[in-house]
Amino acid sequence: MATNNKKNVEAPKNDFAIAFGTINYIIMGIGLLLLAIGYILLCGGGSDDPNTFNPAMFDRRRLVVAPILIVVGFIAEIVAIMLKPSDKKQDNAEE
Repeated sequence: MATNNKKNVEAPKNDFAIAFGTINYIIMGIGLLLLAIGYILLCGGGSDDPNTFNPAMFDRRRLVVAPILIVVGFIAEIVAIMLKPSDKKQDNAEE
């Protein structure tokens, strides 16, 4: 009869580790959404006639809000890439 000794049996190691965790993907999605909204707010405001001035080109939305959203979106992407995912499953398996 073969006896199974669970203490000597090691779990197979996963050679392919996922680079990002769930929270990383959520932050990446939020960052991409902020970038898209920022670029959408940035577009437009031109004039069809080059001889007429359109003051909508210099409004607060294009000069303040859109660049802030774009910078915050890039910061969110950097945080999502640099954030180390928590490996609770692997920590418990090692013990």
